[in-house]
Amino acid sequence: MAGAPPEWVWPLRLAGTTPTGTEVLMRPLVREDGPVFQSVRRANAAWLEPWDATSPDPDAPARTFDELVSTYEADAAAGRSLPLALESGGRLVGQVNVGTVVFGSFRSCTVGYWVSRAVAGQMVVPTAVALVGDHLLRRVGLHRLEINIRPENTASLAVVRKLGFRSEGRRPRYLHIDGEWRDHLAFALTVEDLGGEPLTARLARITATEQPSQQSLPRHTDPGAES
Repeated sequence: MAGAPPEWVWPLRLAGTTPTGTEVLMRPLVREDGPVFQSVRRANAAWLEPWDATSPDPDAPARTFDELVSTYEADAAAGRSLPLALESGGRLVGQVNVGTVVFGSFRSCTVGYWVSRAVAGQMVVPTAVALVGDHLLRRVGLHRLEINIRPENTASLAVVRKLGFRSEGRRPRYLHIDGEWRDHLAFALTVEDLGGEPLTARLARITATEQPSQQSLPRHTDPGAES
């Protein structure tokens, strides 16, 4: 695995429970997931399309599901990305995709995700990001996590708030989303920001102080991390 340390794990399974008691599992996406994956995407098309990454080349061919899984496997085995299927209650409901993984003196990555509307509001996405973050920062040895969110995506802004990410400002025309180059807000978290506290514990602590009326429906952010 070029550049990846011995602590890099693939295939990887991560499991945990949300602060509200919902079980969450992350695992590699496999070819047998194709029918369910495509069914979930179709059922949530209107929910996801405003936030989906698109190619600026209108003639770019679409990848088949098998091609997608092959790309994920190759990149994950090489330590370039960590693409995970997201399950809740035993059902595939989305993905968490860690991309732009850089080791050496940078030791950083980006995190993106999407989730079915059926589990919105159940803390599935913040919990999944916390589990992945703890794995990367505490086991693999990365130093920094980055999440980029469209300013209009107020639900995803709630996700980074619940996890205590720092704002790093606006990135004009950062990513091609829904057919246009879109501005994004950048958020990051370093090992020093956590001060030894696991990200899962940070999530539980922050959400425990929030009133139910303040909790927003989590959507997904920066699907460009899939590539």
